[in-house]
Amino acid sequence: VFPEGSLKVTGIDFLKSQNTRQHHTDGYNIKNLVVRRGQAFHVQVSLNRELRAADKLSLRFGIGENPMRNRGSLMSLKPEQEDSSGWKISIVKKNGKECVLSVTSSPSAPVGKYNLNVKTETNIYKPENGVIYLLFNPWCEDDVVYMNNEAQRKEYVLNDTGYIYVGSAYSIYDRPWNFGQFEEFVLDACMYLLDKSKLSLSDRRDPASVSRAMSALVNANDDSGVLLGNWSGNYIGGTAPMDWIGSVTILQKYYKSKKPIRYGQCWVFAGVLNTVMRCLGVPSRCVSTFNAAHDTEENLRVDVYLNERGEKLNSLSLDSVWNFHVWNDVWMKRTDLPNGFDGWQAIDSTPQEQSQGVFQCGPCPLKAVREGNVYLPYDGKFVYAEVNADQVYWIVRKVNGKEKYTKVSTETRDIGRNISTKAVGQNRREDITLQYKYPEGSKEERKSMETAYSFIRPSGLVPRSGYAMTRLPQNLVPKPMVLSQPVTKTGLHIEITNTEALHPGNPLEMAITVKTSTPGNWTIDLTGSCQLQYYTGKVQANLGTIKETIQLEGKSEMQIPLKIAPDTYMKTLASVEDEVLILVTAIAEVKETNDKLTKETSMRFEYPPISVQMPETAVLNNDFTCAFIFKNKLNVTLENCKLLVEGLGLFKMTTFDQGDIMPGRIMKSEIICTPVRLGEKKIVAKLISNQIKGISTEKAITVME
Repeated sequence: VFPEGSLKVTGIDFLKSQNTRQHHTDGYNIKNLVVRRGQAFHVQVSLNRELRAADKLSLRFGIGENPMRNRGSLMSLKPEQEDSSGWKISIVKKNGKECVLSVTSSPSAPVGKYNLNVKTETNIYKPENGVIYLLFNPWCEDDVVYMNNEAQRKEYVLNDTGYIYVGSAYSIYDRPWNFGQFEEFVLDACMYLLDKSKLSLSDRRDPASVSRAMSALVNANDDSGVLLGNWSGNYIGGTAPMDWIGSVTILQKYYKSKKPIRYGQCWVFAGVLNTVMRCLGVPSRCVSTFNAAHDTEENLRVDVYLNERGEKLNSLSLDSVWNFHVWNDVWMKRTDLPNGFDGWQAIDSTPQEQSQGVFQCGPCPLKAVREGNVYLPYDGKFVYAEVNADQVYWIVRKVNGKEKYTKVSTETRDIGRNISTKAVGQNRREDITLQYKYPEGSKEERKSMETAYSFIRPSGLVPRSGYAMTRLPQNLVPKPMVLSQPVTKTGLHIEITNTEALHPGNPLEMAITVKTSTPGNWTIDLTGSCQLQYYTGKVQANLGTIKETIQLEGKSEMQIPLKIAPDTYMKTLASVEDEVLILVTAIAEVKETNDKLTKETSMRFEYPPISVQMPETAVLNNDFTCAFIFKNKLNVTLENCKLLVEGLGLFKMTTFDQGDIMPGRIMKSEIICTPVRLGEKKIVAKLISNQIKGISTEKAITVME
């Protein structure tokens, strides 16, 4: 028996700066230690005397309300003995009364917050800030989220800024977005969501379960989650979806109030879900699909109804084609599936359809979508349809007071175009369409389609309740498996372009080009229409139509202009709170052969740029000035201008009122930034007004010591 009495702990140092550097968690703005699973970290324990061989010392890690060993929620670790849970500790060095221990958690440990205390004999020491955050580890080969490429880990786990691609297939543009997974309270908000998800301990080990739960919790539909979706155009009592430039404010406000934040649309949901997944340590990217089908009937077909003037009708269909839709891909091995479905998995938190009774979607392996294995969990049919459905165009005519439907054409190649994400380590768009589907018209595509069609039964056209559609006679029901574009007898082809820049306040000048390519004289009836529509495909206003009959001979073409005066659309533009697109639809019918063809193109308005003036480098904690300059080159006054500015580690999200900016006037706005973090940082700004819903800009600066 030693006279010094029993062994007691007098203090613990979590060696935060050393551990977080090794664990790539030094970015998190939090007092506590944040580490990744399956990788060693060190703690230094101070004792009341030297540690001897006979002494009993154990570190106890508990997770959840009431940690118990038999439930696997309490690990009691003794040096040099591996615990049944796969955790182990060892003594790295002893120095007098100090002792450094190395702790390695299991690479499949549940992620979350662990309470650490140290037991010696009968004494239990509870340290201050003794809560340790344990995350997924893409740097650890035994973790199912392991990614073996450092540049990819830098982008998909550590990059806290990026772009979300929006617009239309005809004009894609990038919206800068601040993910901000390291900002204050963001990690705590993610931990709150994990607790709220009520996932079992074993589900918390598995990124597939965690990502599915997060896809449900980022929308507020079932569980008072983070964001309330709103596509109504009325955003009173909240923030319009166009007015966000990052996830940080949303997650911070949500964590404070624990109430859903108003309002989101798809890119906001995807931006926030990307932040949550990167924050938890799962590699994640935002994915934009242009012409994404929302096929409510799971029949791989979306019907588009046009009136005789060629204008799209809103009311007839629950199916819709969105100009773009944004979701996320997360990277993991799928231990719950047969081999061959590891890698990127699609998840979607935009509340579109319920899955197992909850608004959640995924994870769905991209390889399953590509091969047509749509029965694999989760939500393969829905994701497959989003990128592969056919579009069927119908003309609705009134005949003797009854509505008569005529099928005009089927478009098989338009859905799921230009699937885009930010390139690794570069500020440019990467096209990842081929990760989702085989090249159009290839053997593999045909095989994949046959596989998918064997699981998705395309049904006849049965009206749903609330449908304005009457049942069509059987012979009109389109057959599935339209694999190639029907080649018309005349080689008819339509192209839609804009002939002048589409600036708000100017006439919209567009053209429809009709081409034929086979010998003969052809009489073609051309109907064209121009409408304003939301990105969800909902029509907001009819702007004008044309009807012409043209003669073409053999291989020839003719360009028909379509011009819309500013007064026709400016009122609508200023009255909506969303960005609207210009939709041009054309129908061509060849009299001699009865060939019909439909083509639609969505275009976005073009805006003058904002320029940013600031130094290229700055010194930590030393202020610098940043100026935003915008010249209104449009013919219209921009009313109620607001400038939104946020720079992670530089400048907290702020909105500046700029009043009205008359044509030809210059806005100059200066801010003072204080850099509080090292490395490359970005300022992101966005100008919004009644007439323009978002001109974004960004500029990078390197912060040095």
